[in-house]
Amino acid sequence: MQKLWKGYIEIPLIIKITIALILGVLIGLIFGEQASVISPLGDLLIRLLKLLIIPLILFTIIVGINQSHVTNLARMGGKVFVYYLITSAFGIAIALLIAHLFNPGSGLQIPVDEDVTVPDAPALTDVILNIVPDNIVTAFSELNVLGIIFIALIFGIAIAVLRGQETTKDVGDLLYHVASGINEASFKVMSWVLQYLPIGILAIIAKTVGVQGLDTLTSLGSMIGVFYIAIVIQLLLYTVILKLFKINVRKFVSYARTPILTAFVTQSSSGTLPLTLDAAKKLNIKQSLYGFSLPLGATINMDGAAIRVGVSVVFAANVIGMPLSFGSMVEIVIVGTLATIGTAGVPGAGIIMIATVFSQAGLPIEVVALLTSIDALVGMGATATNVAGDLVGTTVIHESEERHHKNTESVSL
Repeated sequence: MQKLWKGYIEIPLIIKITIALILGVLIGLIFGEQASVISPLGDLLIRLLKLLIIPLILFTIIVGINQSHVTNLARMGGKVFVYYLITSAFGIAIALLIAHLFNPGSGLQIPVDEDVTVPDAPALTDVILNIVPDNIVTAFSELNVLGIIFIALIFGIAIAVLRGQETTKDVGDLLYHVASGINEASFKVMSWVLQYLPIGILAIIAKTVGVQGLDTLTSLGSMIGVFYIAIVIQLLLYTVILKLFKINVRKFVSYARTPILTAFVTQSSSGTLPLTLDAAKKLNIKQSLYGFSLPLGATINMDGAAIRVGVSVVFAANVIGMPLSFGSMVEIVIVGTLATIGTAGVPGAGIIMIATVFSQAGLPIEVVALLTSIDALVGMGATATNVAGDLVGTTVIHESEERHHKNTESVSL
């Protein structure tokens, strides 16, 4: 048994994940909904990943803040936010263009007997206030990522201030070393979870394929096909961005593929966050950057969701036979981009985003009933793209910061 386990450990992770994906698809197709019997193995993976979210976010940010100057953090934060905003807008624009070329949804009818319940979109003030939790325990128990980021930021800054004062330096250093130690321990646990990852992926993909089946794929195949064409174009855009900054694409993919594939299977950017942070660490990105940019990106950067909104709008317009003007499409890009940020961390965020844009474009909410039948198939690609966008943005900003420091040093010399 020990020899068998050692052999399993030595197999490269990407090979194990690929085998798990293939076996999962086969099991799902062969056994159908009965494949759900192994779903507890997938649920266990999700629980293990969620277990690591709080310690990784909290201590990665605290340690990162204490490794960089506050002015550097502000500059990097500005770059992160601008990148997320631009790529989300570009994602919707790509989706609208591709969808107009292929016209998914033509000939379909609205299911009149479907009752669609859309959660209320939160007010902007509520979104902002939710960033500051009124209870630190509640923020952790409810997995309020934005709230956890805020807590980590203020305590990280407080520890940095303590370390900078002569009278409190010893206490500050002690707290920093404790945070650093727990952070390293969290990544060690992450390395153990990686060994279970293929088993959990096999169970999740088998259940997803078994429940969805081939009927769903064929009934709304045009919508799914157009969506994934737009996703491929967005991924090509990421490749171009990496090339422009002279980043080794092969090296990037070798580390990024594990969280991207996991996001594809689990359909959870936040759940995949521990793996995304681990990939950034292996890419030698500064902890002061990825500790902030990746948790924030998992919450507000939704390039894949933006593409989903764009394709859904054209799909709905074709279903009711309503042409979209150029002005309407520009408005959709703006509203959709703001909706991806405005619904950050809200349960049912995907439906809220689509409903918000539909309402603005004068499209019937009932079309959502058609879209829910392919929710899993579309959600997989959207989540994988979200995570890819987070990692690309973090890598590019890291490279720009490195160039900034080199230029600053050369000028001072």
